[in-house]
Amino acid sequence: MKKQAGFTLIELVMVIVILGILAAVALPKFVDLSGDAKIAAIKGVAGSLASANSINYAARAAGNAAGSAVVSGTTSCASFAAAKLEGGVPAGYAVTGTAPTCSIDTSPTATSAVTVTLSIIP
Repeated sequence: MKKQAGFTLIELVMVIVILGILAAVALPKFVDLSGDAKIAAIKGVAGSLASANSINYAARAAGNAAGSAVVSGTTSCASFAAAKLEGGVPAGYAVTGTAPTCSIDTSPTATSAVTVTLSIIP
């Protein structure tokens, strides 16, 4: 008599059930990555503003005319970002506050702002 090879129907059903349980547990983790991506993008814009501020600070300290004065309580973060970021503030992002503390977030209804501190130099 020949021995038959293969899987029984019960074995196949059990594998499908186990895969379904794993998918149900893992899926919520991967679906909610949009919030993390949004925060990472905001941090990227904040990093570019901090870098632009460092370049501005160095230029101003060296006496270069290209540097802009940043006055505490007077300098608008939005105007500084528009002037110092290549191409201005990216669409969909808002820069608010006055120097030295700027907040960067997605448009007005967002709740995950990132704060950047500008270096003050007259």
